[in-house]
Amino acid sequence: MDPVGQDINLNSPNKGLGPAGGVDSLTEGGAMGVAAVNTLPPGLTEEEAEELYSDLAKVEEEINTLRQVLLAKEKHSAELKRKLGLSPLNELKQNLTKGWQDVQTSNAYLTASETLDGIAQSEAYKKTSETLSVAGQKTTAAFSTMGTVLSRKLGDMRNSPTFKSFEDKVGNIKYMVVGPRRNGEAVQSPTETNPVQDNAPF
Repeated sequence: MDPVGQDINLNSPNKGLGPAGGVDSLTEGGAMGVAAVNTLPPGLTEEEAEELYSDLAKVEEEINTLRQVLLAKEKHSAELKRKLGLSPLNELKQNLTKGWQDVQTSNAYLTASETLDGIAQSEAYKKTSETLSVAGQKTTAAFSTMGTVLSRKLGDMRNSPTFKSFEDKVGNIKYMVVGPRRNGEAVQSPTETNPVQDNAPF
C-alpha cells in the first residue's frame, strides 16, 4: 500500500485503507495483488502471499464490522442509561459504594480492623493516651500562665517612666500636626485652611 494515501487515524474504520476508504490498491478478491508488491518476503511463494493478503483483508473487514457493532452497542447502552436516569456521576457513586463495601468485607480489612481494636485495648495504648492527655493539659496550663505573665508585664511597662515619656512625645507630635481638637469638631490638616468635604470612599 502507498503510505502517503493511507488513513492513519487509529479510530477510523478505514484505518490503513486508501484515501477513498476502499480497497483501491487491492484486487477483486480483496487481496493485494502480487504484481503490486515488488518483492516477496524470503520463503514465501506467490500463492502463500496472496493467501496471507486475503486473510489480512478479511481480518481487517471483521475488525471494521466489530467496531461498528461496538459503537451501536455503546449508543444503545447510553440511551438505556439516559431513560433510566443513570448519569455518569450516579454510576461513579455506585461504583465507589460497591468498592467500599468490597473493601470492608475483605480479609485484609477485617484483619486490620481486629488488629487496631486489639491495639486500642492494649495497656501500652492506654498509657500512651493518658500520657498525651496529661501533656496536653500541662501545655494548656503553661500557655495560660505565659499569657497572664505577658499581660502583667505589658501593664507594668505602660506605667513605666520610659513609656510615659514616649507617650508624651507622641502626643506632642500629634498636637503639632493636628492641632487642638474640640468636642464634635473634625480633625483638620495643619495646611488646610478652607476644608472641603471629601466624598472619597476611603
